[in-house]
Amino acid sequence: MTINHPWSNRSCLLLLLLSVCLLTPGCTPFTFPAQQPVTGGDGSDGKEKITLTVWHDWMGQDSTSATMRSLLDRFQRENPQVELRAQPIIRDVYRSRLKTMASAGELPDVFLIWPDSMTREFVRGGLIQPIDDLLKSQPEWVAGFMPHSFDSFTVDEHKYSVPMSMAPTSFVFYNKAIFDRYDVSVPETWDELMEAVRKFNRNGVTPIALGNKSSWVAQSAIFSTLADRVTGTDWFLNVVAQNEARFTDPTFVNALTRMQQLAKAHAFQENFNYIDHIQMEQLYYRKQAAMLIEGGSVVSNMIAQAPKDVLEATHITLLPDVPGGKGRPMSTSGVVGTGFAVNSQLQGAQREAAFKLIYALAAPEAQRKILNSNTLVSYRLDVDRSVAHPLFVELHQLVNKVTLLPAYETQLTTAAVEALSQGIQELLKGGSPEELAKKLQDTQANVLGKFR
Repeated sequence: MTINHPWSNRSCLLLLLLSVCLLTPGCTPFTFPAQQPVTGGDGSDGKEKITLTVWHDWMGQDSTSATMRSLLDRFQRENPQVELRAQPIIRDVYRSRLKTMASAGELPDVFLIWPDSMTREFVRGGLIQPIDDLLKSQPEWVAGFMPHSFDSFTVDEHKYSVPMSMAPTSFVFYNKAIFDRYDVSVPETWDELMEAVRKFNRNGVTPIALGNKSSWVAQSAIFSTLADRVTGTDWFLNVVAQNEARFTDPTFVNALTRMQQLAKAHAFQENFNYIDHIQMEQLYYRKQAAMLIEGGSVVSNMIAQAPKDVLEATHITLLPDVPGGKGRPMSTSGVVGTGFAVNSQLQGAQREAAFKLIYALAAPEAQRKILNSNTLVSYRLDVDRSVAHPLFVELHQLVNKVTLLPAYETQLTTAAVEALSQGIQELLKGGSPEELAKKLQDTQANVLGKFR
């Protein structure tokens, strides 16, 4: 999940000018009727129809995307006075397109936004407005979220979105039948992982399917957790803030070297930088790869698309610890999921409709539907085992045992995320870990210097 296209110089200047602005919304209070469902009128009261442009990335045929589109459709039916002009955008280009529209001052009314760095940068640019009034009007709903669910959408004590899911970004999905066939143990240490890679290669099986054409996959699904295994979380938080830590430190160069070690050992198929994450999943489904490293969201895709025998043989584990590393055991990178943000220009009836839409897609009933679609949520709900697939139950149980680590893609500045993602593409082809570390250090430091 990263930006795929560089901005023009003009766009960069526009964003920089936006970034030094403070967000000062002059919003009117927003309230829902007490204990009433959030529904609109029937459009027969003579009021002018409200139009909302909405951007999202729910284009897939998986159950999660289908569920979210159905929630949008339901909102439209129950609020005929609001016309939703929804535009689904392919995940690989969503963030870059959103950034382009932000720099041009042409953002949609309501749009998916990522937590942490992306939220902070949009707030600094004066592009989105707080949803505090919405949250204050529904205290029981807010109390149902897990602790810290709103932290990553909070800037200067104001909240800017509501998580509609939970997004751990790095799990190892493995086909136990393939492991058993070649007498390979599920790796619990780095050395065991490298031995598994060697055994699968000897038997003509790709150890780990990888589709890094769009560059975010290797960075998001593998490196974020692998780097923490080496550096530990405290170092990462310090380097994000450029506080007595630098990406040129030996510990980070070691993390990059470990990532490169996987490629040099032929852990991935040869064309890993030329296929996307969908093609990557297909390699696993066709039993051409023994493992797949992806976020928890891939489970809904597997349930919808994987052959029955592959699905039944698939289990989930974590990336192994690295010798001498400072990372926390039983952990994986991740964040609360994406949420809808509201354009800072929205006022009056449009703003009220936007808040209703956010509630409709993140209310308790919606959270239950999302959970039942085999997607993790940040809301306090138990899995209904009569509905959930066994693989999702396994995922849910594992998530309850692990610690979520800060994810590189949401903590770094967006320019640094792009530099890291594209740099890892080069690193896996033999590029220099030291050169990538220096480029990342320069990028993060320069951007923070502009924002300070």
